[in-house]
Amino acid sequence: MVKILLVEDNPLTAKGLEYLLEREKYQVAVARDARSARQLLTDNFDLVLLDVGLPDGDGFQLAKQLRNAPPAKNVGLAQVRRAEEQTAIIFLTAKDREEDIVHGLELGADDYIVKPFHNRELLLRIQNILRRKEPPATRQITNAAMRLSPETREVTWRGKTLDLTALESRILKCLLETPSQIITRERLLDEIWSASGSIVNDNTVSVYIKRLRKKLGAETILTVKNLGYRLNLGEKVEEEN
Repeated sequence: MVKILLVEDNPLTAKGLEYLLEREKYQVAVARDARSARQLLTDNFDLVLLDVGLPDGDGFQLAKQLRNAPPAKNVGLAQVRRAEEQTAIIFLTAKDREEDIVHGLELGADDYIVKPFHNRELLLRIQNILRRKEPPATRQITNAAMRLSPETREVTWRGKTLDLTALESRILKCLLETPSQIITRERLLDEIWSASGSIVNDNTVSVYIKRLRKKLGAETILTVKNLGYRLNLGEKVEEEN
């Protein structure tokens, strides 16, 4: 059974969401503040639904602690990283400023949903995220110049191995799968945030393209005026299973 931790300080909202999720056969634990959430997070959850405004802190800090939690004794680093990857995070918050959304996603959240929202929308996003979190077949996307491992978020480029954030990896994967084609900004929004594309400002794509260029080199991702972006690798991409 899928285990969900709901961190929400509003009693009515928490009760309604708990009922909604349990009706869908999810196992739900509820925390009304950051302190209670930290105590419950000693258990393993598949998903954390996280409010930002909490009475004793904020959800951003809690998400940061979850993503950067130190390894437990006798647990290998590979196991720790796998556990982190399996714990999805969705922010549920009234904070709708672009900088808040970008900050939440940069902390490693899988989605950011602004209140108020429709229950069906929330359930669909949960289903999509949990499906993406299922252990995938190990594969790499590679050509003679670049190699990307989407599961580990590592890219090998010009003889160096670089670590990417989850969103950086998704953007690069989209570009690398069809390096000879122009990828539009709208396509990147659809690929990365799916239904969240109407929430995240289009300028957010520019933020992540800039960060990728800083890691890979400014000339690696070309801007095609009024159209989108494409990789400047010059090699045909193929997928290895």
